[in-house]
Amino acid sequence: MTPSPQYWIMKSEPSAYSFADLLRDGETHWDGVRNYQARNNMKAMAVGDWVLFYESMGPKELVGVARVSKAHYPDPTDDTGRWVWVNIKPVTALQQHVSLADIKSDDRVNQISLVTQSRLSVLPLDKPAFDHLLKLGKTKL
Repeated sequence: MTPSPQYWIMKSEPSAYSFADLLRDGETHWDGVRNYQARNNMKAMAVGDWVLFYESMGPKELVGVARVSKAHYPDPTDDTGRWVWVNIKPVTALQQHVSLADIKSDDRVNQISLVTQSRLSVLPLDKPAFDHLLKLGKTKL
């Protein structure tokens, strides 16, 4: 039996790598994570998990949906063996971006990790929060 997919938020500075870059590239590895909790979240990811893509500079907003396309594997730039990468593929841009201000003002999602652990770059979500954020983004999958 295949386990149910999990749900995540992955944050990136658009000047480093934007959702538009992911759409252009069709797939990318998620690199540069040097926080143990974010790394552990990446290690928990499985192929097929859903990802909301958050751009953390400028407007600070959710902008797109992706899926994990390759589970964690060793970061080839890391000689210590501590760090990992995962791959993601784009699914769709959100029809309407969802700002951090909108998330913070919505009682159904204002306690998600994006708000409570704002410095973390890879964050877990539950399905109800994922579904509500899609609704706020006027996006159906």
